[in-house]
Amino acid sequence: MEALIAELEQAKLGEILLNEPLSKHTTWKIGGPADLLILPSGKEELIAIVKLLHKHGVSWTNLGRGSNMLVSDKGIRGVVIKPAQGLDYVRFEGTTAIAGASYSFIKLSVMTGKQGLTGLEFAGGIPGTVGGAVYMNAGAHGSDVSRIFKYADIVLESGELVRYEGEDMRFAYRHSILHEMKGLVVEAAFELAEGDRMEIASTLATYKERRLRTQPLQLPCAGSVFRNPPGDYAARLIQESGLKGFSIGGAQVSELHANFIINTGQATARDVLALMSHIQSTVEQRYGVKLVPEVLVVGER
Repeated sequence: MEALIAELEQAKLGEILLNEPLSKHTTWKIGGPADLLILPSGKEELIAIVKLLHKHGVSWTNLGRGSNMLVSDKGIRGVVIKPAQGLDYVRFEGTTAIAGASYSFIKLSVMTGKQGLTGLEFAGGIPGTVGGAVYMNAGAHGSDVSRIFKYADIVLESGELVRYEGEDMRFAYRHSILHEMKGLVVEAAFELAEGDRMEIASTLATYKERRLRTQPLQLPCAGSVFRNPPGDYAARLIQESGLKGFSIGGAQVSELHANFIINTGQATARDVLALMSHIQSTVEQRYGVKLVPEVLVVGER
């Protein structure tokens, strides 16, 4: 690792943070340290960093806003790459919106609306970055990324930059090809349609009001914890199982939305995992449904 750090510093590749607590970089405010956290400031720097990691045989984990991720209490060994300001951009080419990996997905929905482009209204309630949204095929309100996806430029584990279009991504419910292979989104393009600015703004406002009313966004959380099973809702199953407000340690099932787990102040990853396991076993015993986590659990166990 010392040789890698020396080479990174010599080449002036990214901001380097040693033993950085990842609780500072996740919306749950949970997570142990990363051996090395690197914040590349742009596309070329990101590619150079991945190539260097490949050369040294060092594993890496991608981190966006950390809004859909549970990092273990022991943290992540190896390197964590967090795209920074240089990939926080959006530009428009006709009805196509092209955004960098670290650009806010919610902000993208607002900016496309201001351009009079419709199709991304569903993103108005989805925290996280463009890169994370593509990775998870994020969705809400009956739509998802796959519906408006045009292409993504992706850095592979070797450092090669490739462009994947819709069919290449193998999109499914909360799934993309990036779950099957090592890769990091650099930027993504979304094909939208011309729409009425006032109608788009009204839809976004409605979604925002609903989100604030029904989700505990003022507390540390990570969005929906479990995927919706076919033909049903995870929140309904958890609520009907009497688990709203149930807690283990500092982790609690939200009283506002049963598919949210909140950090009441001192929650650990162990608390959250124990609570998730309790929810799964309770729902399965009552309904025969095995809830599948939507959040990504990463790090040393």
